[in-house]
Parts: sequence; structure tokens; C-alpha cells
Amino acid sequence: MSYTSAEGRRQIVDALVAAAHDADGALADLSEAYELLDELTAERLERDLFRPLQQAAGLVRRTLEQFALRHDLATPARAAAAASAHGRNPNAWVEAAAAAAARADLRLGALQDTMLPVEVGDPELRSGIERVRVLLGGISPRARELTRTVGR
Repeated sequence: MSYTSAEGRRQIVDALVAAAHDADGALADLSEAYELLDELTAERLERDLFRPLQQAAGLVRRTLEQFALRHDLATPARAAAAASAHGRNPNAWVEAAAAAAARADLRLGALQDTMLPVEVGDPELRSGIERVRVLLGGISPRARELTRTVGR
């Protein structure tokens, strides 16, 4: 399928927006889990999950904004991410956050697989996506480790 550079850049922006939204949703879910945990476990959640996810979310937004600025593209206004509905089960919130982080990672991986970042992108875009994926890649294993010990 052929496309113009402008169409390719728009696809990149759309993928980055979706990944940022997923990351923001994951952060909202972790915030809900934090409120339900004891102090020690909440500190662990913050250190092992929230901080790296917050870095990933900020980096994907920064990558998006800088890419759009370099190519004179508009980005949609940032929508507030809504947390899922998991009641008072902190494990369910953490699992939902891990799933949202995994979706963001999959979106970015699919974007890389299209080769659009190479064909119509730039080195800063590729570097930003790679750094975000490194941060996101560690979320699911750490979430599994945390949920394995919660409530025991």
C-alpha cells in the first residue's frame, strides 16, 4: 500500500496518541490500587510500577509533541484517562494497569514493525519509541511479582 509522507506522519501521531492514552489509563489504574494497599506494598508499587510507567507516559507524550512540532502537525488535546472499575481488589487494578501498559507497548511495537518511523520519521522519534518500550517492557513482570505477594 502506498502512502504519502504526510499520511505516514499522521499514522505515527495517531499511534503515539493511542499509546499515550493507554499509558495514562495504566497510571490511573495504579493510582486506584495504591489507595487500597498497605503502606509498604504501596511504596513498592510506586517504586516498581508507578515511577517507570510515569516516565514512559511522559516520554511518549514528549516524543509525540516533539515529532509533531518538527513536522508541523497538530496533536489532539489530551483526554483524561479513566480508570477501570475493579472495586476494592488491588490485584485487579494492578493487572489492569499491566494490561494497559502492554497495549501501549504493542502499539509502539506495531508502529516500529510498519517501518513508518524509518520511512517518514526521524532518529529522535525512533529513539523515543525505543526508550518508551524499554520502560513499558518491565511493567508486566514487576506487576506479576507484586500481585503474587499482595494479600498473602
